[in-house]
Amino acid sequence: MTDVFEHFAPTAAPPRGGRRGAARERRRRRRARLVMVLCAVLAFGGGLGFAARDDLIAVVRDPLGGLRLPWGGADYAGPGGESVRVEIPAGATGTDMAHLLLDAGVVASAQAFAAAFAQHPGASSIQPGLYELVTGLPAAEAVAMLVDGGRLEYRITIPEGFTSAQVLERLASQTHLTRAELDAAVAAPESIGLPEKAGGEVEGWLFPATYQVKPSESATDVLGRMVGRTVAELDRLGIPQERRQSIITEASIIEREAPAEYRGKVARVIENRLAIDMPLGMDAIDAFGLGRPAHLITRAEFRDPDLPFASRVHRGLPPTPIGNPGTAAIEAAADPTPGDWLFFVTVNLHTGETRFTADHDEFLVFRREYQRWAAENGF
Repeated sequence: MTDVFEHFAPTAAPPRGGRRGAARERRRRRRARLVMVLCAVLAFGGGLGFAARDDLIAVVRDPLGGLRLPWGGADYAGPGGESVRVEIPAGATGTDMAHLLLDAGVVASAQAFAAAFAQHPGASSIQPGLYELVTGLPAAEAVAMLVDGGRLEYRITIPEGFTSAQVLERLASQTHLTRAELDAAVAAPESIGLPEKAGGEVEGWLFPATYQVKPSESATDVLGRMVGRTVAELDRLGIPQERRQSIITEASIIEREAPAEYRGKVARVIENRLAIDMPLGMDAIDAFGLGRPAHLITRAEFRDPDLPFASRVHRGLPPTPIGNPGTAAIEAAADPTPGDWLFFVTVNLHTGETRFTADHDEFLVFRREYQRWAAENGF
């Protein structure tokens, strides 16, 4: 991470002549190497980007309780001033975090924050969210507040296509909610506003978006908001009640099967197959049902009539949606692109190039094209 080196490397002073100058130059280079090693360790730390062993950083405390860093980073003595709110976004690096706090006046320097972060054993557990801090804090106290409290809300992003199990796991890992609380809310579908047509299955109804979750909210509150977003989207599109479960199910397949520019065409393939009572035969359905990638599913499993998600055997839509679709997939399911296609093959997984046809022989040609590409690219 070059930004770590840019922000935290010391400024070099030109060497002076003579033996003493050479000695000073060697000491300066040793200090520079120490800083470079520290920065490399910090960059390697992952998550928020800071991690270091205690023996890689020399930190002493001044009499006022602040940190004095070997390359001159300033630190506040405390105890802090005015209240300030700082949002730590998802995916923030340690450099991002340090400079957010510096800009807000919470810490005196990014270097002080780096040193304090490296020394705190719980620093890697800091999560994205909105925090209540104060200006003029010693860096160590700022880190401790981020680790131990001060959060006003959690910011959680649910990607399109996440299954309900993935949604619940993310909520449990990134908010105050426990998996037991979330499972209990799912087990009471009426409490979260799940429509009756969903048959008690939350799959497909947890709308993918970014949510602000307050510590005061319950699992029922949060999941209810997600279901409510799905209902609002269906209302906006004017989808009648009797079609909503099938639209959500089709959209969930489209979300998993179709590159963005082909959603409407894949939606039409689904509609055309359903219209002639032809099995959908889509790997994403089988993979969801068995809980493993399609390339790990055996030929016998694909053809096993005892598996309810065996899409090459059973006709019609799968028993439930296979994930939680976003707006674009729902729109495609509600309004497919006109066409007579019955088959499609993504012939290049890197570019997403996909071919469509109504002819089975041409489909076989496309399939061989994909197989050649896969062999050449190690798939």
